[in-house]
Amino acid sequence: MQSVAGGAIHAVHAFAAAVQPGGAGGGGKPDAPKLDPVQLVLHASAPVKAVLIVLVVFSLCCWVVIGAKFLHLRRARAESHRFLKTFDAAQNFESMANGLSAFRGSPFARIFATGYDEMMRMTGGQRQRLGDAEGTHVETATRRAAAREVTHLESWMTLLGTIGSTAPFIGLFGTVYGIMDAFLSIGNQQNANLPVVAPKIAEALIATAIGLVAAIPSVMAYNYFARRVQELADSLEGFAADVAARAKLGGI
Repeated sequence: MQSVAGGAIHAVHAFAAAVQPGGAGGGGKPDAPKLDPVQLVLHASAPVKAVLIVLVVFSLCCWVVIGAKFLHLRRARAESHRFLKTFDAAQNFESMANGLSAFRGSPFARIFATGYDEMMRMTGGQRQRLGDAEGTHVETATRRAAAREVTHLESWMTLLGTIGSTAPFIGLFGTVYGIMDAFLSIGNQQNANLPVVAPKIAEALIATAIGLVAAIPSVMAYNYFARRVQELADSLEGFAADVAARAKLGGI
């Protein structure tokens, strides 16, 4: 009886081991490998890692510039809107000049301050009409001030354009190098099976992916900010001419 019972228990254990996944007689397949970008980066070759570091730095710079430029333009637009309403309601330049401290973020306010200072310098602090030469001088000063404000509004946008245009090519360089390394590994191992080739190709392609992650927001932000700056630039040029025209009349 004991031998029969022992044989039955042994048979049950053998059956359980056979039906378990990956058991000795079950023929179970191991779990398929999952995509892990962190592991791909860690196992990449040194040149590919260097490319990835450059692209990550580009991406961080891109988002810092996007945030700073968005706040800059939003403040400029909001304070310019308030300034223009006050400017249109002002009776003369003197009443407008007394409240300029409330519009420090407005490029329109700085253009007005330049025109007002030049008008007062030309007239010696007196309210009077300007001659042709003095009026031309004030107009030139306000136009220069408008050009400076446009340049200030466009600051750091060149970096966005540079990142947007170069990041995909830097990522492509990392991908090309990684694929070359993969083919060299195939030649050294004399084995072209997919499990040998796939990890290295995946490590190479991650560089292109990160390059696109850095480039796409940069291009989109550059186009958005360029359109906003152009809208302000057109208004600034017209406002500079308006200030110069009123300055010729004595600031009325």
